[in-house]
Amino acid sequence: MILVFDVGNTETTVGLFDGDELAAHWRLTTGVTRTPDEYAVLLHSLLHLSGVDRSRVRGGAVGSVVPPVTQPLSDGFRDLVGAPPIVVDGSSPLGITLDVDEPRTVGADRIINTLAASRMYGRDTIAVDLGTATTYDCITADGVFLGGVIQPGVLTSAETLFRRTSKLPATELVPPLRVIGRRTEECIRAGVLYGAAESIDGIVRRIKAEWPRPGVAPLVIATGGLAETLKAHCRELDRVEPFLTLHGLRIAHGILAPGSP
Repeated sequence: MILVFDVGNTETTVGLFDGDELAAHWRLTTGVTRTPDEYAVLLHSLLHLSGVDRSRVRGGAVGSVVPPVTQPLSDGFRDLVGAPPIVVDGSSPLGITLDVDEPRTVGADRIINTLAASRMYGRDTIAVDLGTATTYDCITADGVFLGGVIQPGVLTSAETLFRRTSKLPATELVPPLRVIGRRTEECIRAGVLYGAAESIDGIVRRIKAEWPRPGVAPLVIATGGLAETLKAHCRELDRVEPFLTLHGLRIAHGILAPGSP
């Protein structure tokens, strides 16, 4: 079994893989400062609660966009398992060509998502990750990363609205019954949700119009916590894979640590 860690700006998603199967997953708050000892205790507790003996975990992989978290998390994993995890970044030899101007600046999550998309679906793909930022990452079937688009995330935009407009209440992002809201909360939900859906569809259409392989229609894969919610309101999202990044880390571990259990 292996543990993989998708360290995002808001949350860290932990996945436990038994072979290719995602056996368990957990979400942790990224913004909490933890020591390596605390990470070791926390991981041990998660495994214990899932009925998994820590001795069954033989390896791990970390993809992080939060550098201050990467080292203490890696050290805590090493203390628990007895070996350090693989840290996946732009320098990792994953068989992907980063055809961009500054390859070392591409976030680990973007590389991992496109690795997963190209390996799992075997075709040109746009991976749309709905996290703190909404990212659109483009990769060809033969593993050429073309670049992409980064925009503020759906909830990030909503939180900015609430902070800057004192008379507008914070509200849960639930699909409204109609576009024309009759109450302030409905107006906010319609604006945030449908505005995000139209933005996603519009950007995907523009990416497709610039796709460098004539006649090839890329598959559009959505991932992240809001993927299922927005899929129902977007025309351009083909599939939802909520754990695309975790699968990408599993694949990366298989490439970088061949022969590991």
